Amino acid sequence: MKNTIWIVFAILLYGCNTKNTELNHEQKENLSIYSSSLKSFNNITLEMSLKPFKKNNTDYIQAVCKEVFTQWASLLRHADTISIMLWTSDGSEILDYSGNLNQKLEWAKYMGNPNTSNEVNSYPDSNLTLHERAFTYMKKPPKFTYKDLKLIVTTLKETGDRMTGKPIRVCATFDPGPEFARSDFKYKKHPEVCMSNTMGAKSFVTCYAVLNKDKEKYAGYPHGIKQGTPFGSFFGRQSKHFLRDLGFDCLWLSNGFGFGMETWSSTGAIFDGEKFHAEKLDDIKAKILDFWTLFREECPEIRIETRGTNLSTSIDLAADGVDLKSIYEGNYNILPPPNSPWAAINGDFGLEMAGYMSRICEKPDNRFLFRYYTHDPWWLNSPWLDRYGREPHDIYLPMAVATINSQGQTENPTHLNFLTIDDSYGNMPKQVPDEVIPHILQARRYAPDKAGVLLWVYPFDEYHDWAFNHPERLKEIYYGDWFIRQAINEGFPLNTCISTKNFVSVYQKKPEVFSQSVLVTIAPEANTPLEAKLIDFVQQGGKAMVYGPVTRCSDRFLEFMNIKLVRPLEGVFEIQLKTKSDDIKMDLPDSIYHDAFYSGGPINTQRLSNKNNSKVLTTVKQGVEKRDVALVRHEENGKGGAICYIRGTNSVGNKGGRLLRPLDKRKWYSGNILMRYALLELGYELLFEKESPLTKNPVNTISRNDNAYYFSGFVPNTTVKQKFKFPMGAPVFIGLETRITNGYSTYNMPKSYFKECRFFIEQEEGIISCFEIHSGEKGIKRRIGIKGLENATVRFYPPENADINEMKIFHNSHYPYKKGQIQGEKENRFRGKYILFRNISGQLTIGW
Repeated sequence: MKNTIWIVFAILLYGCNTKNTELNHEQKENLSIYSSSLKSFNNITLEMSLKPFKKNNTDYIQAVCKEVFTQWASLLRHADTISIMLWTSDGSEILDYSGNLNQKLEWAKYMGNPNTSNEVNSYPDSNLTLHERAFTYMKKPPKFTYKDLKLIVTTLKETGDRMTGKPIRVCATFDPGPEFARSDFKYKKHPEVCMSNTMGAKSFVTCYAVLNKDKEKYAGYPHGIKQGTPFGSFFGRQSKHFLRDLGFDCLWLSNGFGFGMETWSSTGAIFDGEKFHAEKLDDIKAKILDFWTLFREECPEIRIETRGTNLSTSIDLAADGVDLKSIYEGNYNILPPPNSPWAAINGDFGLEMAGYMSRICEKPDNRFLFRYYTHDPWWLNSPWLDRYGREPHDIYLPMAVATINSQGQTENPTHLNFLTIDDSYGNMPKQVPDEVIPHILQARRYAPDKAGVLLWVYPFDEYHDWAFNHPERLKEIYYGDWFIRQAINEGFPLNTCISTKNFVSVYQKKPEVFSQSVLVTIAPEANTPLEAKLIDFVQQGGKAMVYGPVTRCSDRFLEFMNIKLVRPLEGVFEIQLKTKSDDIKMDLPDSIYHDAFYSGGPINTQRLSNKNNSKVLTTVKQGVEKRDVALVRHEENGKGGAICYIRGTNSVGNKGGRLLRPLDKRKWYSGNILMRYALLELGYELLFEKESPLTKNPVNTISRNDNAYYFSGFVPNTTVKQKFKFPMGAPVFIGLETRITNGYSTYNMPKSYFKECRFFIEQEEGIISCFEIHSGEKGIKRRIGIKGLENATVRFYPPENADINEMKIFHNSHYPYKKGQIQGEKENRFRGKYILFRNISGQLTIGW
C-alpha cells in the first residue's frame, strides 16, 4: 500500500512540475512501469498563428493557451522541451518595431495575399484567386498591440509550465515573402530588399540586400536607417530588441531566408535556366555568409531555426550559390533545414527525401528536425484533412530517414515541428491531433536504429569543393540530386544517408556499420579515400551502386567496374534492357533522351571486357554506336561482393514552373528507373505491375529497427501491384496476406502503409498469411504466426535482445502449444541474425 501511494504521488508530482522536482532512484524505478520505449524528442514545436485568439482579453487568451496544451498532451509528454512558434505576422513586426509596446501590431489576420494591388475583402464575387487578393479571416478581427503580443507570449509560457511542468519556449518567425500579412516595410518603404522573383517580380526579401536611407524611428535604429545599411545588420539588431522586449526565446527563418535568392526554384543567382554563371559564385557565397556574420554581430545569442529551401544541397549550390558547408561551419548556432513541406502540395516525395538527406548527412551538431504539415493558417487548406486525405505517408516516409554520424551511430530527428495547429479560420480541430499523434508515436517508436537496405554516401564536401574550385563541374553538381530525386519517385527505396567524409572515417574504424546495406554514391574521383574504401568494401563482400559521370575516375576504378571510356554521345538513343523490369500492360517507349545538360554530361561508357563475372544490364544505341549505361560486376573471391554502375540519364526537362519535370513517359523511357532495376542484380527485387507507364510508381522506404525490416510507402495509384524478393527470401508483412508468385511476395497496398517484416520465405507459389497471436503464457511477451507454407525455407529475424535459445517455436500447433515444438538453425549470413527453417509446410508459430 505504501509503495502504491508513493507511485501515485510521484506521478502527480512528476506531471505537475518535472522542471523543479528531481526524483530519486526508487521513485524512478516505480515510475518505469508507466514509461515507454519511445525515445523522447529534445524539443517539440507547435506552430500557430494569432487567429485562435479571436478575442483580445485575458480570459480568452488563457483559454486558448490551455486548449493548445490539452490537445497535444499525449505527444508533449515525449518532449524534453516544448516550444510554441508564433506566426504573428510575416516578420515585418520585427522590422517595424519602434521599441514602443503600445505600437499598433499589423498581424496575419488574412486568408490569401494581402500585398497585391487588390484591396483586402474587395471584389468578393469576382474570380480572383487567393493569390491575387486576401480576405480577413473573420468579419471583425481583434486588434493587437505589441503589448498584447507580449501578454500572449507570457500566457503561453505560464500555461505550458503549469500544465506540463516542462521548459516552455516561444519562438518568433520571419518570412521573406508577401503571403501572411500586409507589409509596408517590404513593399512600400523598402522594396529594394525584395530582389527575388519567387512569387512574382521582386516579391521575396533576399538576405544580402542593402537598405536605402530611412528617417523613421526603429527600436535598434532610433535615428533612422543610413543609406547602404546591410539588411543582415538591420534585421539582427531589430531582432535583438524585439525578441528581448517581448519575451521570445528563438527565431525561425522561413521559406529559405538566409540560404539564397530563389529558394523555391530550380534557377537562381547562378543558373538562369540556360547557363551557369560560375563567375558569380564567390561573390554570392560572400554575400550569404556576410548576412549570417552581420546578423550574429547584432544578435549573437538567440537560437536560430531554419526552414531552408524547397530543394536540396547540390541544387541550391549549383543554382543559387548556397554554400551550406560554410554556413554549417560558421558557428552561427542554427539547426539545419528540415524536410520540405512541398510533398504535401505536389506529391514530390523524391525531392522531399533527397533534399532532407542531403542536408543532414553533415550538420552543425547532432540536432536536426522533422516537420509535419497539419494545417495551413493562410491558404484555406488543412493538409492532414484534405491534401493527405488523413493518410500518414508524409509521416512514415520522412521519419524512416536516418543519418549515420562520424562515430557510426544512427541518428534520428531530435526536434519535431507541426505547421500548424490552427487552420485558416483560427480553429483548432481536435480531430487532427487525435489522428496524427498515434502515427507520429508509431514512427518514432520504430525509428531506424541502423542503416537501411540502401545507404546514400553523399558527396557533401566534394560538391562544395567542385563548385568553388572546379566550377566547370556545376552541371554535374546540379544533376546529382535531381537524378536521385527522380529515382526515389520511381520506387528506389533510399532513406539512410552518410557523408563521404564520415563514411571513410567510420569504415576505417567500424566497417560492420555498413555490412547490411548497399552503398549508393557518385563515381569517386581518382586516388581519393572514397575510391579506396569503396574498392575495399566490395572486395570484402559488400555491395555498392555507383552513378553519374566517370570521366574523372582513375584507370584502377574503371577497371574495377569493368568499364572503359569511349567517344561521348548525347541526344536520342534506342534503349535495350537486359534485366528484369516492371510488368506494364502497355508497350513502353524504346527511345531514351539523354540531355547532357541535365545529366551531368554525355554518355561515354562501354564494358571493358567480356568477363564471366560482369554483366551488361542496359545498352543504348545511336545508329551503329553503342553505349553501356548499366553494368554489374561480381567479385570472384567468394565473399559475395558486387559493384553496379549506372550512368544515370536524368529524364527530366525544364518545362517552365519552379521544378524540373519528368519527360513524357509515352514518348521517352525513364532513365531514373534503372536504379531500381539494377538493384535486382544485387539481390533486392522491387517490381511493379500496372496498366500504363503514365501510372505513377509507389514510393518506398525500407528501414531497420530491432533487427526487423519496416516497409513504408506512398502509393499514388492503388491499382499498382508490388512484387518483392530479397536475398533472404520474399518479405512477408505482419498483419497481411500475400500471394507468392514465382517466388515473389505480392501486395496491393493502400495509399499509405507502415508494415513490420520479420519473416522472409523461399517458396514458389501459394497464399501466405502472417499474424499476431495473443501471448496466453507467462514469460511470453509476443507471439507471431505464419501459415500457408509449402515446403518453404523460412528465415525469421528476432528482436536483438531476444534469447533465441528460450524462444517457443511450434510447427502446426495451436494454443495451448503442448506439442509440435521445434528448433531452427541460427545463422547470420543474410543481413542480420536470423533463425532458419527448412522444408516447412503448414503453420509456424514463434513466441518470445
